Amino acid sequence: MERIRKGDEVVVITGKDKGKRGVVLRRVDDSHLVVEGINVVKKHTRPNPMKGVAGGIVDKTMPIDQSNVLLFNPATSKGDRIGIRLVDGKKVRVFKSNDAVVGAKVGAK
Repeated sequence: MERIRKGDEVVVITGKDKGKRGVVLRRVDDSHLVVEGINVVKKHTRPNPMKGVAGGIVDKTMPIDQSNVLLFNPATSKGDRIGIRLVDGKKVRVFKSNDAVVGAKVGAK
């Protein structure tokens, strides 16, 4: 079971974007994520008239390693580690700090 999934809100804990929050757009592989607005680089592109692409410098969001992010816990308003627990015979993700189920309403256990 993946601890961080597409659509999760994460907090960057190290690197040039430390402290920023963003939503996971996609998983590149087992250990890399593309997060909205995080790790944005300038990419120089060549013009391609066949595809209708104008040349120039464009911003591109690059993957970041999942070890550099923590899942955002709305109850504590901080990044938090994730554990996996069996609840009613199903595996669910829980926050380590307050044992709240990921995706549950704030205050509910």
